[in-house]
Amino acid sequence: MSSDTSPIILAFSGGLDTSFCVPWLKQTYGREVITACVDTGGLDAAAASNLRERALALGAIEHLLLDCKQVFFERVIRYLIAGNVYRGHAYPLCVGAERGVQAAALAQLAIERQATTVAHGCTAAGNDQVRFEVALRTLNPGLEVLAPVRDNNWVRDEQLAYLQERELPLPPQGSAYSVNRGLWGITIGGRETLTSENSIPEDAWVLSAGAYSQPLPPSKHSLSFKAGIPVALDQQPLQAVELIEKLEQLAGAYGIGRGIHLGDTVLGTKGRVAFEAPAAVTLITAHRELEKLVLSAHQSRIKDSVAATYGDMIHEGRQLDLAARDIEALLASSQQRVTGDVHFTLQPGSLFINGVTSPHSLLAATRGVYGEAAGEWSASDALGYSRVLSLPGMLQTRAAGKD
Repeated sequence: MSSDTSPIILAFSGGLDTSFCVPWLKQTYGREVITACVDTGGLDAAAASNLRERALALGAIEHLLLDCKQVFFERVIRYLIAGNVYRGHAYPLCVGAERGVQAAALAQLAIERQATTVAHGCTAAGNDQVRFEVALRTLNPGLEVLAPVRDNNWVRDEQLAYLQERELPLPPQGSAYSVNRGLWGITIGGRETLTSENSIPEDAWVLSAGAYSQPLPPSKHSLSFKAGIPVALDQQPLQAVELIEKLEQLAGAYGIGRGIHLGDTVLGTKGRVAFEAPAAVTLITAHRELEKLVLSAHQSRIKDSVAATYGDMIHEGRQLDLAARDIEALLASSQQRVTGDVHFTLQPGSLFINGVTSPHSLLAATRGVYGEAAGEWSASDALGYSRVLSLPGMLQTRAAGKD
C-alpha cells in the first residue's frame, strides 16, 4: 500500500462504474475518496441531490458539484457554433466535447485538495477514457490517473456483487438504454446502436418522443447573434446557457436535431449512437445562414477548413493542444461581423430558415441586383471579365490541338 495519504479525486456520475469505484478505491488504496460531479448541463436539482446522497452513502468523504456550464460555453461551444462544427456532416458533438472542461475542473480540484491522484470510471471500450486521460495529463503531467474498471477488466455482474456484499446502495437499474446528457445535447445507446441496421424505438427518445405521432402546429421564431454569440431568442435577451436550455425544449418538441451518428471512434473502430441535439442543430443552422450574409467566400472556405480539424481535436480530447488555441483565434476573428437576426419556422422534423438580416449585410452593400441589374460594373466590364475567366480553358483547348 502506498505511503501517499492524499485523497483520491473521483469523477462521479452515479452510474454503476463510478459507484463501484468509491468503495473499491478506498479499500484498495487505503485513502479517502472525494467524489466530484462536473455539471456541464442536463443535471437538475433533484438529480444533483441524489448524486450527493449516493456518493456519501458509498463512502466518499466529500462530494462536490462543480457548475461548469458557462465555462463549457465559453471554452468550447462558442467555437463549435463559430465553426458550424458537425462530425460526419451530421453529429454536432453533443456529448464528449465537455470532457476537456471536466478534466480541467478535476485537475484544479486536485490542486486545491493537494491530491496526487484522479480516478474515473471509464471502460476500455469507449472514447471517454482517452479524452479524460489526454486532458488530465496535458494539464498536469505528474498527476496519477486511475481507471479501475478498465484496468482490472471488471464486468457489470462483478461490480454489482461487490456492492451487494457490502450492502452498499446500487444505482438505478432496468433501463435498456444508456443516456448521456449535457448542455449541447443527448446521446442514447442501446442494442440497436450496436449494429448498423435499425433505429432505436420511438419511446427511447428523450426530448422528441411523440414529435411525429402527436405533431405540434408550425411556429415562427427568431435567434439574434452578436459577434457570433447567440444573445436572444424571440427577441428576448438571454445569457447563452439559458438560451440553449430554452431552445432545447422548444426545438426538441418538434423532433429537430434527432439522428443516429455512424462514425469513427477515437480508438479507430466504427461506432454508432443515437442523439438529440435540438439546440445545437438550430443554432448552427441559423448561424451558418447569418454567416452567408456577412462573410466573404474566402472567409467561409478558410474557416470551414480549420473547423473540421477543430472538431476532430475536440472529439479526440485534444482541445488543450496549442493548435486548438490557434484555430479558436481564427474563428473568433471571423465572427466580428456575424451580428444580426435569423427568422425560422419549426415544424415536426423540419427547421426552415425564413430570412436573415444584419447591419453588416454584403447583399445590402451592393448596388446591383442579382440576375436583374448590374451595379458596380458595366456591361462591358462583365464581357471583359468573362473573356479573361475563359482564357485558361481556351489555352487548354488549343494545346490539345483542337483549335
